[in-house]
Amino acid sequence: MIELSPVRNDEPALVSAPMIAAAGKVLNYLIDNRAIGLTKGKAFRRKFVHWAAAEFDWPGMRAEELFKVNKVLNENDFPPLEALHFVLLQLKLIRHYKLECRLTKKGRELAHRPGHLFNLIAPFYLFEIDHAASSRIPEPLLGNWHVVLGVLNIEGTCGVTSGQLREILYGSHDSDDTYDLVPGMLWGQVLRPLSWLGLLEEVNKDERQLLSEGTYKTTELWHFAFKFARDHMLLPTTLH
Repeated sequence: MIELSPVRNDEPALVSAPMIAAAGKVLNYLIDNRAIGLTKGKAFRRKFVHWAAAEFDWPGMRAEELFKVNKVLNENDFPPLEALHFVLLQLKLIRHYKLECRLTKKGRELAHRPGHLFNLIAPFYLFEIDHAASSRIPEPLLGNWHVVLGVLNIEGTCGVTSGQLREILYGSHDSDDTYDLVPGMLWGQVLRPLSWLGLLEEVNKDERQLLSEGTYKTTELWHFAFKFARDHMLLPTTLH
């Protein structure tokens, strides 16, 4: 697995990491409230989902935007919370007991340590989760992280779209007769996870664009977390 450089708890660049801020809010909510109610399917109950939507203030998925398309919010209506719930549970920062979610000793210790949370969550969320599994249609996994990160370290300095990333990694789309699925796959498997961790930021946002058409740049946090030789880039792999 790729190693990330440790980030300090007082690192100002962590302000760009929505998933880490949200993790701290969930853990501190449990400190203050003891438990979060769970549905029979072990998802967070709507009351907490509504609280999280307001408190997270997630870019592109703020509460007012979510409620435009949903009268009430279930956990799966708020994808960042659904992903975070899974991550915190797998990393044993929270636990399920009957129909309640409770804080673990480990979660309590890290609740006010954003650097420690990043150092724990980022490598797990990036490299151990199958991001293709959240797609509505079956997707292959795209290449490997060493190659993609090496390309982004160079191209992300000025900004890159998933379409441009597709051409660099795999070449141009072969046929004009079929829709190119790869840019959307790169967005879901690479650009979105990196953005949720604050390692990339979307710039020049346009509501009329498809999600996969956004331009992404590396952040200050990227340069703390990843150490690359700027004159070295791995060769791209072939997509089968």
